[in-house]
Amino acid sequence: METSLLPCQANCSHWFCGNCILLVWHHGPAIQPCKCPLCRRHITLLVPNEASLKQRHNPDVAEILNRIERYNRLFGERTTGLIQMILSAIYIISPVDIIPEGILGIVGLLDDLLVVLICFLHVAAIYRSVLFFRHGGT
Repeated sequence: METSLLPCQANCSHWFCGNCILLVWHHGPAIQPCKCPLCRRHITLLVPNEASLKQRHNPDVAEILNRIERYNRLFGERTTGLIQMILSAIYIISPVDIIPEGILGIVGLLDDLLVVLICFLHVAAIYRSVLFFRHGGT
């Protein structure tokens, strides 16, 4: 098996040769992200490893990195929903509840747990946007 020219990690955590996964994308419809050959999730972000970024002076590597950055610009940008995260935090802190804990006990915590989960997803989206801007965003 040939070593990968430019190892990249996809958002599903699988590693691929940068050129190879871009060939998979070009083989399918160009208006949507390619699917991971291993888990079938849509690949919306490709992150080259640090050693690959240090080889940017190599014309072949630079060309592949440019194609990866273009791919990330097409499919990697997502909104962070900062206002929604702030409103979720206010809801958790406020004494007003949709499902009150005083009446329903532990079941009343379900809406709070749901809001905490939404906040966690927003933090993950913020981290994703940081990765996006670090690896191909504008």
